[in-house]
Amino acid sequence: MGRAKVDPLVLVGQVRQLQAEAASLAAKNERLAAGLKRAKQRLEQVDSQLEKLRQPPLSYAVCTGLFYENKQLVALEAMVGARRMRLAVHPSVTEQEINAGSQLLINSSQVVVGVSEPMNMGEAVYVSERLDSERVLVTTSSGSSKVLQLAPGLQRENLEQPLRSGDMLCAHLEADLALGLIERTGVQDLIVPDSPNISFEEIGGLADAVSAVRDAIELPFTHPQLYRSYNLSAPKGVLLYGPPGCGKTLIAKAVATSLAHARGQGEAAFFNIKGPELLDKYVGESERQIRTIFEQARRLADEQRPVVIFFDEMEALLRRRGSGISSDMESTIVPQMLAEIDGVEALNNVVIIGATNREDMLDPAVLRPGRLDVKIYIGRPDKLAAGEILAKHLTGQLPIASSELARAGSRQDALQIMIGATVEALYASSHANEILEITYVNGACRKVYASELISGAYLAAVVARAKTLAIKRELAGAEGGISTSLLLEAVAQAGREQEELNASTDSEGWLRQLGERPVMVRSVKRAKH
Repeated sequence: MGRAKVDPLVLVGQVRQLQAEAASLAAKNERLAAGLKRAKQRLEQVDSQLEKLRQPPLSYAVCTGLFYENKQLVALEAMVGARRMRLAVHPSVTEQEINAGSQLLINSSQVVVGVSEPMNMGEAVYVSERLDSERVLVTTSSGSSKVLQLAPGLQRENLEQPLRSGDMLCAHLEADLALGLIERTGVQDLIVPDSPNISFEEIGGLADAVSAVRDAIELPFTHPQLYRSYNLSAPKGVLLYGPPGCGKTLIAKAVATSLAHARGQGEAAFFNIKGPELLDKYVGESERQIRTIFEQARRLADEQRPVVIFFDEMEALLRRRGSGISSDMESTIVPQMLAEIDGVEALNNVVIIGATNREDMLDPAVLRPGRLDVKIYIGRPDKLAAGEILAKHLTGQLPIASSELARAGSRQDALQIMIGATVEALYASSHANEILEITYVNGACRKVYASELISGAYLAAVVARAKTLAIKRELAGAEGGISTSLLLEAVAQAGREQEELNASTDSEGWLRQLGERPVMVRSVKRAKH
């Protein structure tokens, strides 16, 4: 029999089928190999984790010193818990990883086998004195003093600014080691010196007070030779007292600017210290903050910069000793402040300015000559002063209503008309301006008008309210710009708010600012229209 004849096309199809199966098997083989590789890696990870779990636990220690033999690191001194120990070092641990303050890993054989992250937690202490390049005297939270070794990061060459008295450090007290500098947001925020740019020309309505302040502060600074020839010392401080909102803070800032310009020394340092912010529930903390303020002032004074320390709300900090009901904080705060004020005597360019609206609450020792020598009353503005203050806020650069300009003829005349009308409305002794009625012991009665409680801040608020009304009117499609009618409307709104405030609060508190001691006070409440 002859061999059967095979069709070539069939053979070609079979070859192609076998090739496709081979390619599929190759792809499956690759996937299987990749899966086996992943499984191997996972097994290695599991083995590594199991190995770590099988290892004994490591303890932490804080390095306090290094020991060398023939310039080779052979041992470390460390605090292990509360024990100071000398530990051997595993060869895998390099010297470059370790310094005083490093956190060490030690095994059960008390051998250092690794170095962890640097220690950044501990007790907060305050620098009292820098002893040398590697040691510092600190005060702990309990008030005790202790000498600590400085970690390398705190040594002079590694700091932008050297350590100063009052700086807060993080310390490991058992190891006698200061670890790092703590950036505080408490007192440091209070004493960051500002460089105000307010001149006396920007203050309106206080010509007499400004003149008295300049005579007391500027003259000794600008003419020191003349003062020395008369054997006269510059005043250590100035007390600005009077009702709130009348310009005490503005005057203090203008003093700093004026001193800097008069001495040609660029910027002055202005410390704006608010009395209540220095009060602290921890014993001795307020006193420490006061010391820190004056220490920084002395440093800036050594740079020949004029320094103004302004204590606002001074009665909160220097209250009359013995006047506290449930607290006697003032019995230690007042002496600390007095000691610092007396210590400023040797400085030629530090001025202390205090501001208060309750001078009757201040300790008498603060007010005696030789401390706050000059006492200047900053009173409420009269009609003339009110016009000057309004002129500082109603300037020619403001938009003025076209109807106002047409009626006045010029911008300057329009401003004068608006200011005059506003002052007359504020100071009118009319029924609309009555706010209180007081009765005295002898039976006499007196009405208190809104003008008796006006301050510079009140006038600024009236102008701001009128500007807001002008903006709203312009947005509504009406005539834009400031006008007399808007200012009078602002005066009326401010008066209504004042009336409601007097009716809902203790009226005697307002009268205390006027120096009144009435028997009876009655709020004048008018009907709303």
